[in-house]
Amino acid sequence: MSTSTTSSLGANPNGTAASTATAVAGKTQGLGIAGSFNTFLALLTTQLKNQDPTNAMDTNAMTQQLVSFASVEQQINMNSNLQSLIGLQQASAVSSAAPLLGHQVEVASNQLSLQNGRAALRLPASATASQAQITVTDAIGRTLKSDVVQLGDSAADWQWNGVADSTGRRVPDGAYTVAVAGRDAAGNPQPIAATTVATATSTTYTPSSGSNGAGSFQLNLGGLAVPFTAIRNVRN
Repeated sequence: MSTSTTSSLGANPNGTAASTATAVAGKTQGLGIAGSFNTFLALLTTQLKNQDPTNAMDTNAMTQQLVSFASVEQQINMNSNLQSLIGLQQASAVSSAAPLLGHQVEVASNQLSLQNGRAALRLPASATASQAQITVTDAIGRTLKSDVVQLGDSAADWQWNGVADSTGRRVPDGAYTVAVAGRDAAGNPQPIAATTVATATSTTYTPSSGSNGAGSFQLNLGGLAVPFTAIRNVRN
C-alpha cells in the first residue's frame, strides 16, 4: 500500500499532494486508531485528486487500499463497542458493591483497619497451629501491639483498641500492618490464615494507565483499600 501511495503522490510536479498529506498527518498524530483512519482517508482522497493521468494507480493496489480502509473502520467500531462494554461493567461493579457498604466484611490482607478506635482479626480454629503470634506495626515499622493468642475449637475474633503498648497512647484511625505467625504446642512454626475484619465505607475506581481502559475497583474499609477479590466473607 505504501509503495503505490508514494509513487502516485510523487507524480504531481508541484508537490501539492505531499504537502497536504504531511499537514494532515501532523494534525492527527497521537490520536490513536481514529487518527490513523482520518490520515488514511486524507491520503487516499488527495492521491486520487493528484494522480498523473498518464500513470494512474494500479487497480489491484486501489482495491488493497480500500480493503485496508474498511479494516480500519471496523477496528474503530470494535474499540467503541469495547468502551461501551467496559462502561457497563463499571456500572455493574458499583451496583454490586452498594449492599456491602455499612456491613462488616472479612478480607485477606496484611493490614488492619482501625475504625473509630477499634480493629479486628478473624483467627481460625486450632489445627496444626494451636496459637497465633500477632504483631501490629505502623508505617515506619515500629511495633504498636504484640499479643499471643491461644486458638480455640472454633474461629474467633481478636480485637485491638488502637492503644500502643510502648506509649499507652491511642493511635489515630487508619491502616496498620499486621503479621500473624502460627505455632504448634511445641513452639514450631505452622501456617495460619487470618482475615481482617472491618466495615466497608466506600468504593474507589482507578482508571487504567494502559490503552484497554479497564481500570479496577477497590473496596474501602476506612483507611484500608482492598480489591474485591480479597473479600472472604460478608457479615450480617
